[in-house]
Amino acid sequence: MTDTKTHTPKLRALLEADLSRAETDDSDSVEAATLRLAMCAVHDRDADARAHDQCEGCDDSVIRDVLSLMVRQREESADRYENAGRIEMADRERDELEILQRYLPKTIAGEELEEVVQDVIGDLEARSLKDLGRCMTELKSRYPDQLDSCEAGRKVRAALG
Repeated sequence: MTDTKTHTPKLRALLEADLSRAETDDSDSVEAATLRLAMCAVHDRDADARAHDQCEGCDDSVIRDVLSLMVRQREESADRYENAGRIEMADRERDELEILQRYLPKTIAGEELEEVVQDVIGDLEARSLKDLGRCMTELKSRYPDQLDSCEAGRKVRAALG
């Protein structure tokens, strides 16, 4: 029997396809340059994985980690450029940031984060700051790659404190 369910493309395949399209459209575009950098970072991780006997290279979780790191770097760079009065460079960093964020899961924030925190606290019957670690562990297991741990920690502390 054949599986007829449609599978979502792996992150690597999606990046490669989008890079190919971007280079075909305009090889000098910000999108093409950003995706080339992302793929170079992924290939570096592949080499590291092969050095540790993982012949298939890195998986989607490692690629998401690479992209998350690149996003954080661009956020910091954009802030530094803006503080230095180099608005064009800050705008370029933000353009790259938007491109990279397309490949990452949507981060839970604001009211949605508060609801998620309250749900976990209720489910675990957490009552005090002693339960902070349990709550954070549960949040991270329920919502991997979707939480800003610092922000979630502040919300849990506020709710338990």
